Amino acid sequence: MNDLDYNTSHFPIKACTIDWSRVEPRSYLRGIPALAGVERLDFQRPITFFVGENGSGKSTLLEAVAVAYGFNPEGGTKNYRFSTFDSRSELCDAVRLIKGARKPAWGYFLRAESFYNVATAEDEYGKEIGGKPQYYHYKSHGESFLSVVQANFQPNGIYLLDEPEAALSPQRQLTLLIEIVKCARAGAQFIIVTHSPILLGIPEAEIWSFDEGQVHPIEYEETDSYQVTEMFINNREQILRRLLSDL
Repeated sequence: MNDLDYNTSHFPIKACTIDWSRVEPRSYLRGIPALAGVERLDFQRPITFFVGENGSGKSTLLEAVAVAYGFNPEGGTKNYRFSTFDSRSELCDAVRLIKGARKPAWGYFLRAESFYNVATAEDEYGKEIGGKPQYYHYKSHGESFLSVVQANFQPNGIYLLDEPEAALSPQRQLTLLIEIVKCARAGAQFIIVTHSPILLGIPEAEIWSFDEGQVHPIEYEETDSYQVTEMFINNREQILRRLLSDL
């Protein structure tokens, strides 16, 4: 994948640190092994993936990074200030960002779990500024999700995505992959939580695993998303026979 800028001083977010003195001693956050071992993470590539089992802390950290950067906890641009349910963790107050010299032209925090609320806000804010209504709720979940992506992905931006594959078919995931690579080549930075073996296949992306007790870099073929998918495709009948034999 050519034409990527690996000069970390140009990244909107060069690194994040966690000040654990701002987290209560009995906080559940201290019981998440991957998070408890993090004091600093450095981002070395324009596209970074967080992977790991459910509950491993990856989305919690992404949310904290987003809030520290100034994004609304439920998603949207830095101008969004709506709130339907305050689920912010203490980590949002403990994370500190080390920013690069380049100021991004645009940014967006996109979460699969609160996308309905973001789509509503998109339409409302569009009306306020006299823009053309997008009617996201009249589209399928996947269509509206991609519409928001394509309307907001721009060169030289910062984009934080939490499980963006949740609304998308495999074909649409490939469309999203193209949009991500295109923007990254134009100077944008992405930090993405995902379980998608399709998105994780982006060449030269950095992959951080939140499994096995601490955050650590891994290769694409080492991810559970790749290994489980490969195993199932190659051994489907045998695996299903074993899984369903006692039902």
